[in-house]
Amino acid sequence: MSNRSLRMVSVIALVCALVPVSHPAAQSAPPSDRWEEIFRSLANAGNIRATDERLSARPHHVGSAYDKDNAEWMLARFKEWGWDARIERFDVLFPTPKERLLEMTAPTRFTAKLDEPAVAVDPTSGQKSEQLPTYNAYSRDGDVTGPLVYVNYGRPADYDALARFGVSVKGAVVIVRYGAAWRASSRRSPPNTARSAA
Repeated sequence: MSNRSLRMVSVIALVCALVPVSHPAAQSAPPSDRWEEIFRSLANAGNIRATDERLSARPHHVGSAYDKDNAEWMLARFKEWGWDARIERFDVLFPTPKERLLEMTAPTRFTAKLDEPAVAVDPTSGQKSEQLPTYNAYSRDGDVTGPLVYVNYGRPADYDALARFGVSVKGAVVIVRYGAAWRASSRRSPPNTARSAA
């Protein structure tokens, strides 16, 4: 039996264990349109909120102290619920920057802060000591200088529109608007073009 099949059997077994014997679903399998209703009745919004708040209370990137704390907390919950659970460790490539600098050199000099201010409605936004700095994961190391070209969302259609207006991005640093496409999706960069997502 495949892992996927085993997980599905486990989920069905868990649901069956949680449904009271007097429930009509316990007597016979419910019609397919009732499964969603049954699953929704098992979830508790308050528990979901409390769990999300606990897991996201501190920065918890891979390898961090709170990442380990979260893993141990989740393991304790699984064991509490009767699961045979354990933590497995994997060594993974996780590069983090030592230096980050983004400057405009002309027509005026401007150095970007590369740091977002804390937001009053988000109590975790001011936790700077454990946060990773802002950066695009797995980007190449290097020092790139070139003319700046705004490419909207960086989609193929955006590059096509620039080409129609005679705007070349060859040898340029492009600034990409966040949204409408995933930051590492199929943006098309012509050869020898540097890119910087903002």
